Amino acid sequence: MQAFTVHQGLVAPMDRENVDTDAIIPKQFLKSIKRTGFGPNLFDEWRYLDHGEPGQDPASRKPNPDFVLNQPRYQGASVLLARQNFGCGSSREHAPWALEQYGFRALIAPSFADIFFNNCFKNGVLPIRLPESQVAQLFDEVAAFIGYRLTIDLQRQVVIKPDGSELAFEIEPFRKYCLLNGFDDIGLTLRHADKIRAFEAERLLRKPWLARTL
Repeated sequence: MQAFTVHQGLVAPMDRENVDTDAIIPKQFLKSIKRTGFGPNLFDEWRYLDHGEPGQDPASRKPNPDFVLNQPRYQGASVLLARQNFGCGSSREHAPWALEQYGFRALIAPSFADIFFNNCFKNGVLPIRLPESQVAQLFDEVAAFIGYRLTIDLQRQVVIKPDGSELAFEIEPFRKYCLLNGFDDIGLTLRHADKIRAFEAERLLRKPWLARTL
């Protein structure tokens, strides 16, 4: 998992409340058993005018020119600004996969659905909760200034605006530690790889029949 320390990125506004995970990555794309390739289908039903299916060439699709991520001013955005209860609905881990594979490193909203919120941390995406008044102000500033960028300093737990002012956010220390070091659940376990190998070797000495295969 890619570590998150300090990130500066263009901001894209998703000005809708209660964006659910089926909107983030529609159900037909959950057929894949791979963890890659979901970025082109992020917000698929809003992003394209035609119906999407797994395996389609995105270049053959009909983009919706009115959708925010298709607007030229938001191309290359890596910070998504959203409204309350972002990520509600079914608990599909494909949703943060699609966001991360599109290029988003951080999400800012007044609130997130709990399971989606947890899944983001496990996949290297930083969900930041800010008061609704601060989020509303950010929406106004993004709309007013083309190329609006934010800097997110995870170590200091602040969002830095273009004028240098800072918005503080809270994050649990363990989640912060994992993001700063790029540890997902597997990475956390592999920190103890030497102990795991030693345990397995000692167990085989005591129970050699475990090495037999049928």
